[in-house]
Amino acid sequence: MTFQMRDLTRRFGDRTAVDAVSVEIPQGQMVGVIGRSGAGKSTLLRMINRLQQPSSGSMRFGDVEVSALRGAALRRWQRDCAMIFQQFNLVPRLDVMTNVLLGRLNHRSTTMSMLSIFSREERIMAIAALERLGIEQTALQPAGTLSGGQQQRVAIARALMQTPKMLLADEPIASLDPLNAKIVMDALRDINEREGITVITNLHTLDTARNYCDRIIGMAAGRVVFDGPASALTAAAVREIYGSDRDGAGIDESMTSTSINIPAGAQAAGVLQSAAVGTLAGARA
Repeated sequence: MTFQMRDLTRRFGDRTAVDAVSVEIPQGQMVGVIGRSGAGKSTLLRMINRLQQPSSGSMRFGDVEVSALRGAALRRWQRDCAMIFQQFNLVPRLDVMTNVLLGRLNHRSTTMSMLSIFSREERIMAIAALERLGIEQTALQPAGTLSGGQQQRVAIARALMQTPKMLLADEPIASLDPLNAKIVMDALRDINEREGITVITNLHTLDTARNYCDRIIGMAAGRVVFDGPASALTAAAVREIYGSDRDGAGIDESMTSTSINIPAGAQAAGVLQSAAVGTLAGARA
């Protein structure tokens, strides 16, 4: 089913964070949303999941008017449209298995949820999700004892437990080192390809968007200024998305890369230290 946004807008007082966005995303696409900090990327994803309410405009998923959902229908949408956050949003004191099982809460009765009674089938699902992500050995560890890369994989396993129709990832690799960033992005692409689940992810690194996404949406000042395949993301398009430096030149893409294959000349110029801006600072794995 196609997900449609029509003139979707979100205002915070006098500031417009998302400005009249109209986009159609067919089922099964993997979409990367790029842009500068403050461009409206996170607000857009939070509106899709209805964690943030649109100021105006509409959203539809097939025949469902997502922007009009309330109560139980809204909770079903948030189950079907799973969200993965940059900060993982796990419960640190609970073990990994329980954190993953929490993804089933919207599938269960209130009483069963309050008593934390999970079926044998649900526990098998949880182990299978952890095995798929290569972290089944952590099942009984408190989530707070894991590295950042492992915690993000737990968050993905929890999202899979929702059996979603769409998967939203808000800067899922921003606090990860390059190796763990690759593991997480490989996992998201595998989910997209094997299950046919639509994946929409905000990214800061252009090489990641090019390598993993079927389609790239570029945002600037709350508006969509680029929408197309990675092959169409030219230097001119990048300048429109990110702007230019004070000399009028475009950005150096090595400054927005997680790649470890940095040219020797860039290393000599000191670029290597900042080649993974936004990814190395919080690396713990």
